[in-house]
Amino acid sequence: MFRRKLSALDYHNPAGFNCRDETEFRNFIVWLEDQKIRHYKIEDRGNLRNIHSEDWPKSLEKYMKDVNCPFKIQERQETVDWLLGLAVRLEYGDNADKYKDSTPDGAKNADNTAKNAEPLINLDVNNPDFKAGVMALANLLQIQRHDDYLVMLKAIRILVQERLTQDAIAKASQSKEGLPVALEKHILGFDTGDAVVNEAAQILRLLHIEELRELQTKINEAIVAVQAIIADPKTDHRLGKVGR
Repeated sequence: MFRRKLSALDYHNPAGFNCRDETEFRNFIVWLEDQKIRHYKIEDRGNLRNIHSEDWPKSLEKYMKDVNCPFKIQERQETVDWLLGLAVRLEYGDNADKYKDSTPDGAKNADNTAKNAEPLINLDVNNPDFKAGVMALANLLQIQRHDDYLVMLKAIRILVQERLTQDAIAKASQSKEGLPVALEKHILGFDTGDAVVNEAAQILRLLHIEELRELQTKINEAIVAVQAIIADPKTDHRLGKVGR
C-alpha cells in the first residue's frame, strides 16, 4: 500500500513495512520525523523518540496536531499515508532541481489514448490510497462523510468548481457597488408617525428582502449540488460501480 512512497523516501524496508506492528510503526514515525519531515527541533523530539513510554500515543497525537494531520490516531493507515505524502512533498521541495526534469518511464511509453480516458472510469474505489486521499480532501474542505467514496469525490469536485476555481475566486473578490434606492417608491405599509423612523423602517425592510434573496440563492445552489451527485445515471451506488 505504501511501497512507492516509502521507496521514494529511501526507507530501508518498503516492501515489508507493516504499520499494524506497534514497534515498527513507532520506529517508523520517529524515522519519518528525524529524516524527512523535521517539524520539531532536534531537542524537542525526545517524547516522540521514547517509543517505549506509556505516554507515547499522547506524544503522537500532539505531533499529528502540530503537523495539521486531518486524521485521528485510530485511523492508522490514513495517518501513515498522509504523513508519507507530507514527507514526499518536503523531500521534493528540498531537491526540486533534481526532480523537476524527471519523467517516469511509464509516462514516456504511455498510450496517447490513455490521456483522454475518463479518469473516474479507471479509479479503483477500493484502493486504500484512493480512500485516504478522498477522506483527507473531505476533511480539509469540511465535506460530510459518506460511505461511497465516489460520492464524496464528486462533492469535492463540485465544491472546487463552484468555489475554488480562479473565476469563482475572482468573482467572489469583486466588490459590490450598491445602486441608489429611491425610498419614496417603496411603500412601508404602516405609519409610525415619525418621518425619520418611517425611513429607517423602510431601509430595514429592504435589507431584510436582500438577505432573503441571498438565502434563496444558497438554497438553490445546495439543491443543484445535491442533484448533481445523486442524479448521475452512470453511477449505481447500490452496486458500487461506475458505468453502465
